[in-house]
Amino acid sequence: MNNLRAVAEVLLNSKRPLLCGHVMPDGDSLGSVLALGMALQSKGKEVTIVSTDPLPDLYEFLPGIKEVVVGSVPEKNYDLLVVVDCSVPERIGSTITPLLNSDLPVVVIDHHVNDQPFGNYNYVRPSAAATGEIIVDLLEMLEIAINLDLAINLYTAIVTDTGSFRYENTTPETHIKISKLLECGVPVSLLSNLIFGEQPLKSIRLLEAALSNLEVSDCGRIAWISIDRDKIEAIGAEDQHIEGLINYPRKIKGVELAISFRELDENRVKVSFRSKYTVDVNLLAKKFGGGGHIRASGCTTEGSLSEVREAILKEAKEIIRGC
Repeated sequence: MNNLRAVAEVLLNSKRPLLCGHVMPDGDSLGSVLALGMALQSKGKEVTIVSTDPLPDLYEFLPGIKEVVVGSVPEKNYDLLVVVDCSVPERIGSTITPLLNSDLPVVVIDHHVNDQPFGNYNYVRPSAAATGEIIVDLLEMLEIAINLDLAINLYTAIVTDTGSFRYENTTPETHIKISKLLECGVPVSLLSNLIFGEQPLKSIRLLEAALSNLEVSDCGRIAWISIDRDKIEAIGAEDQHIEGLINYPRKIKGVELAISFRELDENRVKVSFRSKYTVDVNLLAKKFGGGGHIRASGCTTEGSLSEVREAILKEAKEIIRGC
């Protein structure tokens, strides 16, 4: 099923929904789940929002974020689980995943390419630039007027997943939806500074370490950075400080494919992929058990940092002709 109206009806019929996004929450995940949660609260629902992982300080300005429960799911008699901006059950998080094996009905609302959607009710629209776009349509179906708080959350969701409207997923429909949000009084300049114009010192220190390990392939079309666990711990960095580092190798003129390797432990590496024009990094990520979008994807792979790097670079060079 891929019917948004059917999803809207399921949400309206619920009384105690539990909402969640994905692990390592980003702007689209948080903005979308907060907007939907606040909207359902306005309909009299007893809403609980849970995140397995800590919330990035970057998004502390989002309305309603202090109500998000971090960690374990509170004991309540939920009647619905709503998964937002998450394409695979493994990315829901360890504290929420067990609920998928319970009798609790599951709704999935997402925009990632997914050949095998999970949940009892699914609405997946890969053409949407962000899940926030889908939530705008959903609120209209639910006959919920968008106020300033909702608009800030939805604007954040869309502006982050489009790279401030620079990525090719940005469409005319994206701008139409954004115009509706701006009519609600969204403070564009303020949000631009909060989201894109400020970074904690730890992020800059981590960038320094990452760029010191920057490498470029002989063909000049692949660039990558590697960050080992010792360096991350020495800086005192967290997941939130790593977001965005991959954009730096991507900026190099002539580079088509950018990759970042982050050592999680002795036998696990988180890998992020970004491309500019031609490479479908979603297909590349899928070869290593991950996924995402055509131009932005990732995976977590078992092996040492050097082993994973060697395997992925070998595959990447086979994809890019002449490299």
